[in-house]
Amino acid sequence: MLSEIWDRATSVQPPLSWPAALVLGVLALLVTWSPLGYRLARHLVTLVHELGHALVARLAGRSVRGIRLHADTSGLTVSRGSARGPGLLLTLLAGYPAPAVVGALGALLLGRGYAAGLLWALVLACAAVLLMVRNVYGLLVVLAVGAGVAALSWAAPAPLVTGTAYLLVWLLLLGAPRSVTELQRQRRRRRDRSSDADQLAALTGAPAVVWVGLFWLVCVGGLVVGAASLLPV
Repeated sequence: MLSEIWDRATSVQPPLSWPAALVLGVLALLVTWSPLGYRLARHLVTLVHELGHALVARLAGRSVRGIRLHADTSGLTVSRGSARGPGLLLTLLAGYPAPAVVGALGALLLGRGYAAGLLWALVLACAAVLLMVRNVYGLLVVLAVGAGVAALSWAAPAPLVTGTAYLLVWLLLLGAPRSVTELQRQRRRRRDRSSDADQLAALTGAPAVVWVGLFWLVCVGGLVVGAASLLPV
């Protein structure tokens, strides 16, 4: 079975034509910029956001204590280490850009025909997150995403696998800047100043709006790179 999964993951499927990719991009745009659609898509965006925190924390030498995903689509990654310094700085920086970076890398893979490989990579990421999830709702979200993608990758015909991979990548690319927009909107409405941008401001002295702007630039850059790969001219 493992050898068959490996064969599927490493198989090459023809990339979608640019009109088909554009249609899926428009669909993802409608989803991510509509209230109900974004609430559903944000579960995926938040999952990748928290995975970005956890991965960079580990690479920076911090101990990851757990990940929580909540019903309001927010999330929390708890790591232990120095209360200051580059490790914490990089960990805080990693969350909001993570969906854009993963989306851009996914788009590059899709341009080379590795749609199935991308989906199986998402399954592996969900399996890794399962070891770190510390609440029931988060466990259900990760299981739903991982099991759903695994079942589709195993049983669906190649065109559906490719189309699903394109749609998920578009959702990440378009959901990333939307999440930064929501971050700034919530900062204006709330007195709570516990966001990644506000923690970075407290750590560095640079205003939180500077970090929000940096998040936005990275996310838009990822969207440009990803769109160029998904819509070759």
